[in-house]
Amino acid sequence: MRPDDLDLLLACGRPALTPDGTRAVVAVTRPDVASDSYRGGLWVVPTGTSGATGDGPTAARRLTTGERDSAPAVSPDGRWVAFVRAGAGEKPQVHLTALDGGEPLRLTDHPLGVGAPRWSPDGTRLAWSARVPEPGRYGTEDAEGRTPGPEAEPARLVTEPGYRRDGVGWTRDRRQHVFVLALPDLARLGSDPTAGLPELPLVPRQLTDGDADDTEPVWSPDGTTLAFLSSRHEGREDDLRSGVHVVDAGADGPVADPRAVVHGDLAVGGAQWLPDGRLVVTGQDTGPQGRDFVGRKGRAWVTTAPVDRAPEGSVGLRALTEEADLELDGGTADVVVAGGRVLVRDLHRGRGRLLALDPDGSGGPALLLHGELVVGGFAATADGDTVVASVADAGRTGDLALVRDGGPRFLTDVAAPLREAGVRPLAELEATSGDGHPVHGWVVLPDPATHGEGPHPVLLNIHGGPHAQYDWALFDEAQVYAGAGYAVVMCNPRGAAGYGPEHARAVRGALGSVDADDVLAFLDHALASDLPLDADRVGVMGGSYGGYMTALLTTRTDRFAAAVVERGYLDGVSFHGSSDIGWFFPGEYHGSAEAAREQSPMTHVDRVTTPTLVIHSEADWRCPVEQGQRWFAHLRARGVPTELLLFPGEGHELSRSGTPRHRRQRFEEVLRWWGSHLPV
Repeated sequence: MRPDDLDLLLACGRPALTPDGTRAVVAVTRPDVASDSYRGGLWVVPTGTSGATGDGPTAARRLTTGERDSAPAVSPDGRWVAFVRAGAGEKPQVHLTALDGGEPLRLTDHPLGVGAPRWSPDGTRLAWSARVPEPGRYGTEDAEGRTPGPEAEPARLVTEPGYRRDGVGWTRDRRQHVFVLALPDLARLGSDPTAGLPELPLVPRQLTDGDADDTEPVWSPDGTTLAFLSSRHEGREDDLRSGVHVVDAGADGPVADPRAVVHGDLAVGGAQWLPDGRLVVTGQDTGPQGRDFVGRKGRAWVTTAPVDRAPEGSVGLRALTEEADLELDGGTADVVVAGGRVLVRDLHRGRGRLLALDPDGSGGPALLLHGELVVGGFAATADGDTVVASVADAGRTGDLALVRDGGPRFLTDVAAPLREAGVRPLAELEATSGDGHPVHGWVVLPDPATHGEGPHPVLLNIHGGPHAQYDWALFDEAQVYAGAGYAVVMCNPRGAAGYGPEHARAVRGALGSVDADDVLAFLDHALASDLPLDADRVGVMGGSYGGYMTALLTTRTDRFAAAVVERGYLDGVSFHGSSDIGWFFPGEYHGSAEAAREQSPMTHVDRVTTPTLVIHSEADWRCPVEQGQRWFAHLRARGVPTELLLFPGEGHELSRSGTPRHRRQRFEEVLRWWGSHLPV
């Protein structure tokens, strides 16, 4: 893979199924360097469950041709697809089209765009969440009918620590709220989709308000109530707790105040209704102080009684998974109730598995889809007989698959052009750290037909988080570096996800200790193996926590030919006052301000002699740009060869979802740096 191959990174998003399970609707998206945007449309894919001939990767039919269409939702009668369309320079809006094809209708006109739409059980309404700007901000009219630019908006008075978010910006002046839209009589829409329609776009009803973000609305089985996630409790400014609230979804009458039905020491990430009115909830236990997120595993609970009519605070929870059992992943859309079971995703040793839980607690979890793969979004019919998922593996970025007998039967092959361009396999390894702890990871080798048999120069890649994981999915970083002739070594040290709570929480209060030992132990194990690696030519690189670990290692050793420190967490002290998560992250990971100072690479920067490329985004509010600028300035002042590469307009997610041209330029600059300091 080369930097110019970014255009080939096609992937299927979260699918939607027709009620009979015979067809799936899925968005296929890719970076487009020419237009410097992400493009994609909706496709209808036969699942092969109907017995019809012609089902398979070649049977898909394109449904929409917008610049970027996503988040499809099929109506309960199977005739209509609601989805989100974002045109060039436009905010995403809800659109509607017939499953059999036709010109989509734009239904909404939110000034800041909308989230994914969800159908009511009777198919007469749609619900979603959207940000509501204060009048006069973000291009809206103020009380006097003016539309001021950003420089003329009133000042923002900040009184609480959680006031902005990376990739979003300021949040308190554009809170997310829940909306519901009553649709026209869809039965009257035939060959003329505008027949009998009122003036478009339609006007939705706002169901929630106030100084809180209300997200992920889901309909109750009878369609009278919407549950959503929010932090509306007392003390919410000083903890990470969130809960589930419900609000009346009726079309008439005054909007009722939401009721909290699930709350306590949880940070709720997802919720779905069971047919009997109970709720399944996923999230993390944040401890008695409401801030203990370090290495906390995703878990599942079920309410002990129906919630839609229960008085506030009267419903209890029963655990479906224990702390040591599973590590669930995802939000509301990643919890599917089907056939009397609850479908969820689980992280396990670099795998992303699909599991089924019994909401009544009889029996353990059932593995529906597992192996050397990573499950993305998924969907199921109400009876649970048909399950489809977006699946990534070592040769796929995300293809739609039918789940059968624990494995995938692929229905699409959007990754074929990338595989034809060249994809290198993963070699799995397991090392032992100095204290006997196992360290799991992979090596990606260059193509010997292009770069010879080796030994090859080595790039040690370190992931972010730290509570994240490298996995079996096709990883563009490793593929590009292997394509340029480098062997890529990557592992999941202590602190990473997918290996149990003890593994994940081992770095609490000791960041940069056993995790650093694990990374170096895995590197040494790979270098000592029979793989064709050049132990005398090794570079190190990583982003976010990986940038932290890269910088930290260069304060302790000069064994690396060079380093790339990207969007690094480099000084926990200044991070506390500048990052969107700074008000809690350093305290929870380090334990004290003194420990944060001692465990920060910046405290020991005077020991660095390794040539270093610092990469940062100017609009990064997760690891603010001052972190990278100071690292560069200190190295430069001491005469260490260093360069600073700054990307305007980008946030923390540049390497994953930045503009395609910036992503390509980043790859080119990284390869230029390694070509100079670690030539192939």
